[in-house]
Amino acid sequence: MVSFYIPNSEDEGPATSSVILKFELIYIPTLGNGWTEVKDSGDTDLVPVHEFRIPHKALLGLHSYCPVHFDALHSALVDLTIHIVYLKAGVTKSSLKSMEQSFGSKSYDIVKASLISREILLEGVMKISNAIGNTLEDLDGTDLTLGKYESIQPSKSGLSTCNKGKGTPTKCTTPQLTSILQEFLENSGVMVGNTADDVMLYTLSEEELFELFQIVSSQLSFIWNEFLKFHRTHRVKILDYLHAIWDFDRKAEWSIWIIHSKIDIPHRYLRTMNDGSPRHGHLRRISSSRKVHHDPIQNSMSQAELHRKSIAQMKIDTRSVQDMHIYADPSCVPVVRIEQHVMVVPQHCSSKDFFSDASEPVGTILPPLLRGKSLEKKASIFKSGHILRAVIFVHGFQGHHLDLRLVRNQWLLLDPGAECLLSQINEDRTSGDFKEMGRRLANEVVAFLKRRLDKYSKMGGCQEMKLSFVGHSIGNIILRSALTEPKLQPFLKNLYTYMSISGPHLGYWYSSNSLFNSGLWLMKRLKGMQCMAQLTFSDDNDPQNTFFYKLCKLKTLENFKNIILVSSPQDGYVPYHSARIDLCHASSSDNSRRGQVFTEMLNNCLDQIRAPTSETRVFMRCDVNFDQSAQGRSLNTMIGRAAHIEFLENEIYARFIMWSFPELFR
Repeated sequence: MVSFYIPNSEDEGPATSSVILKFELIYIPTLGNGWTEVKDSGDTDLVPVHEFRIPHKALLGLHSYCPVHFDALHSALVDLTIHIVYLKAGVTKSSLKSMEQSFGSKSYDIVKASLISREILLEGVMKISNAIGNTLEDLDGTDLTLGKYESIQPSKSGLSTCNKGKGTPTKCTTPQLTSILQEFLENSGVMVGNTADDVMLYTLSEEELFELFQIVSSQLSFIWNEFLKFHRTHRVKILDYLHAIWDFDRKAEWSIWIIHSKIDIPHRYLRTMNDGSPRHGHLRRISSSRKVHHDPIQNSMSQAELHRKSIAQMKIDTRSVQDMHIYADPSCVPVVRIEQHVMVVPQHCSSKDFFSDASEPVGTILPPLLRGKSLEKKASIFKSGHILRAVIFVHGFQGHHLDLRLVRNQWLLLDPGAECLLSQINEDRTSGDFKEMGRRLANEVVAFLKRRLDKYSKMGGCQEMKLSFVGHSIGNIILRSALTEPKLQPFLKNLYTYMSISGPHLGYWYSSNSLFNSGLWLMKRLKGMQCMAQLTFSDDNDPQNTFFYKLCKLKTLENFKNIILVSSPQDGYVPYHSARIDLCHASSSDNSRRGQVFTEMLNNCLDQIRAPTSETRVFMRCDVNFDQSAQGRSLNTMIGRAAHIEFLENEIYARFIMWSFPELFR
């Protein structure tokens, strides 16, 4: 426990500005030969820092969880709780009088702040003690009323009782919501009642005001010291309680940067013919309520830009601890547009057990290493074991296994018990055949799962398995190819969440980025990269014999319970429609065979998402619009590389998505 004071000068009164908490990670790197490298203590630029802001309103009282996790290169998490109270320190009657230049000056603000702090502290103590099932026994029976000043104290329902040992309420405060707390709430944007009772405070004489101040200050010091003793005894339970509240509050707080909408998808597209000629064919949607926009990229960017301007003009008024990774410049934070569709799929003709043995009961997890065991022995293992939540992260073209470490870190913040694999098997080998890369990944995943299951078997067995995948760029194609491999077939019924980050699921047809298309052509022709030939459908003369067409027909998506497609209209490396598995306007006016094949691929992918392999399936398209104003007009922004790489260097968009839908990542 670290305790410190933030003093206010006598002429200042209660704080009117925020406080910054700055955490530095001090460490000594270890060299390969076992020696340590001692750095110059003055070299502060290399010290990892995580800063938080406490708004001035929160300085009157706060109980909050605060996760300190520094940066991408220093994957450390420190669980903290922050507790704040407004205490008297060295204030005397003479100093209180000296603060008054005229009647009703700073002294009234100090007394008012003390009254508010007292009520916030009482409320926090009662909530925490009730939540963890332990009471502050020294507060039971203690007179915490204000005597003749009781009628002017701020109180609200829920603050009027203290818990005795067996939960019997005894009176501590009165249940009225009076003017001081009322004014405080109104200043925070909460409109309640009238402020008539507030006049009573300002009618007190100097002697009465000082007497009230002494009573409140004494009670604050007493309650605060009792809480500190209580915290030392129950710090773990208090941390868990405040952590749960922090988890719940993130969705509401970070909604500022999220645009939510419901979508009527998936759609099926049919190619209709006019005048009996295939040259007049076009696409139409089946059971669609959305209009087909001519330029969805511009629509998405315009909507995000308008939202960003509204954020810049917004006065963010909150009493919670603010992470400066986000709040340092709120208008520069990525804006995420989430289109969500929760499908309730029928269970008739289900292919749920398509890959299961006929002798196995539905829902039984049967990894390869247990296939030789008897059903009775398998049942005993799964009955009393743990839940294995495995997450596989797959990098993209010429990538590194640490590329997705930021997303991995956010996943672990949500689910510390997750078993994560940052795939390394295809490092320096992403230019070949997607089938070969998928086969290597399948072998790596099975070996990883076997090691984890062996570990769990020593701890009582594995009751259930949830297998999730996260891919970036062509890593999504590699992992979808891996899901077609025989080795992974027994695990398909354990698939849980799939998060695709800018994955070219429909290949590179209809890419509008001419500069990037030229680069693809050079890599395909001059360097003979097979994956580029497959991405551009030039690996076979017949489009229906190409790798991508066949991949879209295979059931690589239908077994996931949650599918999240993350895209960016600023990403020029992956076609927008391909990352979203969505209709491309250029394809709808393409009357050639290519247009027909593209439509079939699109429908095949959407049919998998509609497939009845789960009672419900969450399908989301998430558009991320990064703030690129600081980058100016560079080659990276012109060709769309900046946004494609930003997915790996900026995890804030992942925070927003994950903390808005935590049930998908646990």
